[in-house]
Order: sequence, then C-alpha cells, then structure tokens
Amino acid sequence: MSTTARERPIKVVLAKPGLDGHDQGAKVVVRALLAAGMEVIYTGLRQTPEAVTQIALEEDVDVIALSSMAGSHLAFCRRLKPLLDDAGLDDKLWIIGGNLPRQDHEALRALGFAGVFPTGSRLDDITAFIESHAGDALRKLEDTHS
Repeated sequence: MSTTARERPIKVVLAKPGLDGHDQGAKVVVRALLAAGMEVIYTGLRQTPEAVTQIALEEDVDVIALSSMAGSHLAFCRRLKPLLDDAGLDDKLWIIGGNLPRQDHEALRALGFAGVFPTGSRLDDITAFIESHAGDALRKLEDTHS
C-alpha cells in the first residue's frame, strides 16, 4: 500500500540496543525509511529494553526496529520480548538488522521478530518488508475507524 493511499505514514521506532556504539548503518536505514515516506523515531545509541518499550508505547508506533552490531542481540531481544508483550505491543511489527549470524535468525524469529535483516541486506528489501507487513496492521486499524 503506498503512503498516499494511507491516512497516515507507517511509524517506525529504530533503536540501537545496549552497548552497541556503531550507528552508521542505522542512520542509513533511517534515511531509506524516510525516503519511502515513513515517519521514523531514531532513539540513538545505548538503549535499554525498557527504554525501547517506553518509546514504542509513547509514540504509538507500527514498527519496532532494532539495529545491532555488538553481538548481544539475542540477550537483548530475550529481555525485550516480555516487556513488549506486557505493554500490549505484541501486535506491532518487530524487525532487527545488523551483525546477525545465520544461526541466530530462527531464534530471533521465534522471539517474534518477523523481519531479520543481516548486514548487507538491501534497503529496498527492508522498506518493502515493512510496507507489506505493517500495512496489514494499519489497514485493520483504519477499517475500525471508518
């Protein structure tokens, strides 16, 4: 669904978890999402699971995205999942990108991360995935308000 066909743009929070100090890739993804017509809240570096949950809740986002280059993605996501569930954010699209070894992809999906984008993923693939999957949730929301 194109941005012009929606009542509002897809809203994404993109966070850098934990002690990860590498944010250039995240900033490139932010620009790609903005260019695709999405609204993006970039949290910056060193976010806690509690902070990511709070920002996602306060900003009423459609997508919760993480960018992890530090290798602590599984531990972070295991702490984040129950917080998102308890906050009622389990219906949002959860995605993660960065330095994600192939052997961790299924564990991330099992935690609820529908989109797993390892380093080198195409920006067009990331935006298309978000538009496709977040669009379904937005259409349901718009249908209930029309």
